[in-house]
Amino acid sequence: MLPNTAGLAGKISLRASEIRPSNIRDAARLVQETPGVVNLGQGLPEYPAPQCLKEAAAAALFADHNQYTNTWGLLQLRQAIADKMRHYNGLDANPEHEITVTCGASEALNVSLLSLINRGDEVIVFEPFYENYHPNVVIAGGVPRYVRLHAPDYTFDPDELRAAFNERTRAILINTPHNPTGRVFSREELTVIAELCQKWDVVAITDEIYEYMVYDGNRHISIATLPGMRDRTITISGLSKTFGITGWRLGYAVAPPTLSTALRKLHDYMTLAAPSPLQVAAITALKMPDSFYEEMCAKYKAQRDALMVVAREAGFQFRPPQGTYYLFTAASELGFANDRVLWHHLVTKFKLATVAGYCFHRPGVESNNIRFCYAKYPETIRAASERLAAFKASLSSAPVSTGGVPSTVSLAMAGS
Repeated sequence: MLPNTAGLAGKISLRASEIRPSNIRDAARLVQETPGVVNLGQGLPEYPAPQCLKEAAAAALFADHNQYTNTWGLLQLRQAIADKMRHYNGLDANPEHEITVTCGASEALNVSLLSLINRGDEVIVFEPFYENYHPNVVIAGGVPRYVRLHAPDYTFDPDELRAAFNERTRAILINTPHNPTGRVFSREELTVIAELCQKWDVVAITDEIYEYMVYDGNRHISIATLPGMRDRTITISGLSKTFGITGWRLGYAVAPPTLSTALRKLHDYMTLAAPSPLQVAAITALKMPDSFYEEMCAKYKAQRDALMVVAREAGFQFRPPQGTYYLFTAASELGFANDRVLWHHLVTKFKLATVAGYCFHRPGVESNNIRFCYAKYPETIRAASERLAAFKASLSSAPVSTGGVPSTVSLAMAGS
């Protein structure tokens, strides 16, 4: 017999009560339990990590790099990050005082917010947003202030952004290239943000985890390189997506010394240090030639283009993503009540896993979007194409249910 824990409900913190379960991780578990699913859901690169990187990790293990490193990260790794930031982002950063290695970009974002936000401070968040951002702000005690990215281009209205800034604004969260929409913020957009940050004395926290995945002549720009932003920006990135090592949990935060000192305190007591042998191996990753990134980008662009053809034929509407490895689509013309229902229909009837767009919005917002991940083998894209074709055929041959989703899967509607 299970113990009676009903009385514990009153012990749960308000912080925990305000956060909904992760739709991304719940959905990933559901997919793992369903045989034969073609998974275009969670943002996991299907391609393996580079062989040289795996060999470097194994060598580090056998060389006994198995104890704590410096809490801020192995100095040689921080130097490699500094070299990468200078070469790719155009930003000079002191590895000793301005770079902190974290347990993934997610931890870097959490410690950045925790080091800046006091209870009741406002944090501007562009919506739709990566699922973690709402709970990240809540955990820090902040109040999210949402600014809409308007479809179909997913650009923001400068006047709406200006109206969001006030004396309570402490930080703004920027994600470029943007998950889920695939937007790459332009220099003009970033300049508007930068001017407002300086006017209101606000810190920019910028999540640039997809920085190398940019297509069609678009260019990734780090807002820290814009005039006046060097000393009020925390730049966050990591190795997970670029090198196909999401399970290694290696990220980093680049910030001026005062901000670095604060976030390092939080990092020290939250996780102490990122995994030591994997930090050693990450030095090899960051020494990859430019050709590695060019080949990766070309590979993902080809997969993007192939998926766009079949998604459009199936009735999904979208603008080609400028970056990331996601295709964010509008599904309102397909006849389903919302994206939760469509997600459930695709995964149960056609064994095709996607991400329901509602998880990229604040709780309570209705949406009708589906996100596809195309960081997949060509054969996976082809298998998904066959299932989308069958889905499209089913719409024209017979009506489908557009009602509610069974409660057992109502929390399992998304991908990373």
